[in-house]
Amino acid sequence: MATSSSARITLLVIYSDRVEECRTFYTALGLHFEREQHGRGPQHYAAVLDDGSVFEIYPAADRRTGAVRLGLSIDGTLAHPPLGAGRHVLTDPDGRKVDVQVA
Repeated sequence: MATSSSARITLLVIYSDRVEECRTFYTALGLHFEREQHGRGPQHYAAVLDDGSVFEIYPAADRRTGAVRLGLSIDGTLAHPPLGAGRHVLTDPDGRKVDVQVA
């Protein structure tokens, strides 16, 4: 795997036709979302992660939802239901594969 010492992801936005279902799914993994709206833009949800990066869920509206594979490292005790240590591959409401690593 290639490494980069200075780059990190600071923002990840997914677009969904099932915003509420996705919010519920990712909230169950321990993410805390706030509802936001910037100016006349659409209402959406944003979660600030421990490293300061931002994960947002926007309504798809005129955008296509795409195939994205996500990887999250979480505290399994905060998940609902709790997840045991190890790797779990889950599927969100839009069919995205989510690699969840629990320490």
